Amino acid sequence: MSSRIRKLPSTRQTSGFLTQSSQVLNLNVGGEIYATTLSTLRKYAGSRLAEMCSTHAKVTMDSKGRLFIDRDGTYFKYILEFLRSEQPPTQFVQEIYQEALFYKIEPLAELLSNSPEMYGEIIGRQRFLAEVPNYRENIDLVLHLARADCVASRQSRVMVCVIKTQEDEVKYLGAIGDPTSCKGPIVTFGPWKPSPTVSDLLHCIKVDVENRGYKVSYQPYKAGKGLLSKFSHLLYEFVFTWW
Repeated sequence: MSSRIRKLPSTRQTSGFLTQSSQVLNLNVGGEIYATTLSTLRKYAGSRLAEMCSTHAKVTMDSKGRLFIDRDGTYFKYILEFLRSEQPPTQFVQEIYQEALFYKIEPLAELLSNSPEMYGEIIGRQRFLAEVPNYRENIDLVLHLARADCVASRQSRVMVCVIKTQEDEVKYLGAIGDPTSCKGPIVTFGPWKPSPTVSDLLHCIKVDVENRGYKVSYQPYKAGKGLLSKFSHLLYEFVFTWW
């Protein structure tokens, strides 16, 4: 009975291997194959690519002798295009920004961060969300509750309370006590001081949930009689559709 042995990438030093800056190299970036020169990869001395191509660096080679980078190679062509032309990309800006950070190509990261798309995300939305207490943890909690409620169901519903001011928070918590004692758990966002409104935060929640791959919508909670009816203007239902 014979067995097949998979040949794994090997690691070795570049000493005596990467010498001439005009030398053409083949790179395997997560299975995507690219060709470029040493001078291109070494363009920015502090970058991860330049460090990889230093004479004393240890690099990983694939089974065909190509430099191997263990990362998704989908957007690597845009990294190479910038290294060759210094022209920033006009599409996939957010994705390439993350790649620029990973490869430590600071000029590209800076250019992209100042683009309209990234400037609004980094300077506007993310700085606002940093002022909302436990925002990321609450997003995770919303997803956890939605998944727990999806058994044998086409849709899940998660109740969210959005409180802009500390005054509303005091009134709400004073009347409700433990939100989990109401009709199912309630995930509470807020309060916050920056200018964005409740509608702005609801939009952010929807965007960040959809960025995780979920299909979601939200609507004001229609409370009947009872304790929650006094605070129905603060309550929203997030509806997850599974199939």
